[in-house]
Amino acid sequence: MSIEIKAPTFPESVADGTIATWHKQPGEACSADELIVDIETDKVVLEVVAPEDGVIAEVLKGEGDTVLSDEVIAKFEAGAAGSAAAPAAEEAAAPAGDADKVGPAARKLIDENGLDASQIPGTGKNGGITKEDVQNFMKNGAKAPAAAPAPAAAPAKAAAPVNVPAGERVEKRVPMTRLRATIAKRLVEAQQNAAMLTTYNEVNMKPVMELRKQYKDLFEKTHNGTRLGFMSFFVKAATEALKKFPAVNASIDGNDMVYHGYQDIGVAVSTDRGLMVPVLRDTDAMTLADVESTIADFGARGREGKLGMDDMQGGTFTITNGGVFGSLMSTPILNPPQTAILGMHKIQERPMAVNGQVEILPMMYLALSYDHRMIDGKEAVQFLVTIKNLLEDPARMLLEV
Repeated sequence: MSIEIKAPTFPESVADGTIATWHKQPGEACSADELIVDIETDKVVLEVVAPEDGVIAEVLKGEGDTVLSDEVIAKFEAGAAGSAAAPAAEEAAAPAGDADKVGPAARKLIDENGLDASQIPGTGKNGGITKEDVQNFMKNGAKAPAAAPAPAAAPAKAAAPVNVPAGERVEKRVPMTRLRATIAKRLVEAQQNAAMLTTYNEVNMKPVMELRKQYKDLFEKTHNGTRLGFMSFFVKAATEALKKFPAVNASIDGNDMVYHGYQDIGVAVSTDRGLMVPVLRDTDAMTLADVESTIADFGARGREGKLGMDDMQGGTFTITNGGVFGSLMSTPILNPPQTAILGMHKIQERPMAVNGQVEILPMMYLALSYDHRMIDGKEAVQFLVTIKNLLEDPARMLLEV
């Protein structure tokens, strides 16, 4: 039975998508619900699975092609398991030096990067070259072609650095993914269209660190293995500050200022595909354990490419943590249409003056970037000072003072 494989139904905010990777080729056996193709959109990568056991009869949209919502991208033959791995058999039948041993996905990568197929070791059946072989070849610096003349070179010359062939200066041109291009576009637009300004402060993390040290084991035991981190304290502190300064929690829509009566805080997550900002909904009603477990789930699904569009829609405020990568200070860029973003940084011990005495304290720089069209400098500074005060005296978050 022939079945049409269609692209998923995209949300209204997504016009189209791009075929990222075909995990199955025509003639290759597929099991029901097995991943067959990834479709990349402006926000997430969507997965399309096999509807039943069978094989892909024909691919109508190749990797890199643009597809619309519900567009037919392939033909599928249900129950045709007898023709499994047909492409592999065809590649295996080809001589080792023949170009036919290169699979369609691998050939596309080779052509795009100007590589020599004869220099790429094949790990497929009977030496066939797979897409993974090409990717591994490029990850290793594509040094195999340059190494070919080495046997003919005299041993004395092999170690001479001045004789390194020009081919060793490898360059690789890779088109931007749709997600990366969208991130770049939005960041540039944010800087061009907003009156962006940044205010800085620093926070003594000792009270939070001591509280965490005292209760982390009990917290983890009580909340089924959920670990107590720092992000939950920042989310709760930001939530209280947003309630006091509603302009920071607002957004701009044309000439209108939209004030939100709820706090939906986006938490920036770094993934192999780029920066994603899943949103914690109604953080005022969340406990520290709720925040930590949800963020852990976001991180795991982000690394696996499982974050959905619903996870990243909306958001009234964003927190980004460059400190996990060692950043001491930075200027975060707004996430439109939001009017503010908080940047966390590395905790570093520094000598501080406390009551006329010098103490070594674990300090963190905070940065708040905001849209000056919506937020005055006074509000921005007071908002950041409120977060600082809450973190330096965590009991204030419980008492809401």
